[in-house]
Amino acid sequence: MISNMYNVLSTEECEAIHRATLQIFENPGIMVSDAEARQIFADGGCEVDEKSKMVKIPEYILKDVLRTAPSRFTAHGRDPKHTLDISNKGKVHYTNFGVGVKVTEYQGPGKYINRGSTEEDLINLAKIIDSLDNIDYYLSPVTASNLTGEADSNMHEVIAPMENTVKHIMIADAEMDNVENYFGLMKAYYGGDEEEALKKPIVTTAACPTSPLELGYNSCQVIIKSARFNIPVNTVSMAMGGASSPVQTAGTLVTHNAEVLSAFVLSQLTKPGSPMWYGSSTTNFDLRQGTSAVGSPELALISAGVAALAKYYGLPSFTAGS
Repeated sequence: MISNMYNVLSTEECEAIHRATLQIFENPGIMVSDAEARQIFADGGCEVDEKSKMVKIPEYILKDVLRTAPSRFTAHGRDPKHTLDISNKGKVHYTNFGVGVKVTEYQGPGKYINRGSTEEDLINLAKIIDSLDNIDYYLSPVTASNLTGEADSNMHEVIAPMENTVKHIMIADAEMDNVENYFGLMKAYYGGDEEEALKKPIVTTAACPTSPLELGYNSCQVIIKSARFNIPVNTVSMAMGGASSPVQTAGTLVTHNAEVLSAFVLSQLTKPGSPMWYGSSTTNFDLRQGTSAVGSPELALISAGVAALAKYYGLPSFTAGS
């Protein structure tokens, strides 16, 4: 569907957040926990302190990155009618939320039980998502707790939906050691044609910065490897205002922006033109419950701000909430 843009940030306010982000990139910078990623930043012209693992990103490098980062890309479905044009031009696509660890099971009138989610739930949910016209692509809805501890559990969680939906698949809990395997699955789907798998990725990986202001080891490797295989990456900051980001919404948008843009820099320095989403599941911290307030009004406000920032930079966006 085409959305009417709800602008919570003016151009001037976006510019103010951008300037504050540049100050963060200058001091203190972004902590990068992966040595290969730090080398990529250094080779790209960033200032890297190996002792502290801090990376400082000059403004001119960010400008170059924003020129090479695609403003749109194609998220392919196994059925071409579910292939999506991902852009910042007002076209809105919907997906389910994730990643849960429990399901509520109906036991009869007025009777329900809560239990750990399983691989069978993943299969059934993939079939449900596949059948719903209002959901455009699949995002990992739950984990398969029955596979916890098994070496190949993550691949089972990817294969299960791939066999049960023809829609594009977003791997919300992507693992760095499996990115090559994700590509292998796509290559197998295309009959062993590597060029087709590179041109028409049917999965997106997700990489979450560690708030505040860190690109963790797994996230860095997912970004780097996905870029090399032309797999889109959804970089989703999951900061909590008042806990892992400033309590003020404007301050949270600044640190959020720094985290996500630093991931874009890493991706584009790895391979210019690599497809990425500017993502958010950032919200406020519930001080009473000690948890992330995913259903709060602040989440909707932050998501609207994130969408405005993505549009300001000309980047495709992904936000939590509806």
